[in-house]
Amino acid sequence: MSTVTFGITPGYGQKLHDALGYSSAVRIGDRVEISGQAGVDDDLTVPDSLEEEIVRAFDNVERTLATVGATWKDVVHVNSYHKVEPGDDVIGDDHNRVMAEQFRRRLGGRAPIWTETGVTVLGLAAMRVEIRVTAIVDSGN
Repeated sequence: MSTVTFGITPGYGQKLHDALGYSSAVRIGDRVEISGQAGVDDDLTVPDSLEEEIVRAFDNVERTLATVGATWKDVVHVNSYHKVEPGDDVIGDDHNRVMAEQFRRRLGGRAPIWTETGVTVLGLAAMRVEIRVTAIVDSGN
């Protein structure tokens, strides 16, 4: 039987755990699933810049993976949720450019599968992006 370990990201993750009662990550054996990570700081503040928000979301994925012993190098699947205006028919290049830059920067040539979804609302009114991943520990070695 696999061991189940839950992780809570220090700072904003602890605040959300206390307020809403959920964990940031779960590891079952070598498989890791994380909750959606926003581009917020530890006070749950969203930056004005979309680029900074996306980079911070990637940083927060990294922080969350670390709570259960994983890294970006272990990621095999990415789901990203991007706020779009009602009626928009595409997620903009402003989102995709930064997402692609961060994939290249953090994954060292690895190309996980990616599902990108446009939504009209996210957990905080100011949020424009949320990222969740699945990882298999040591699969990137």
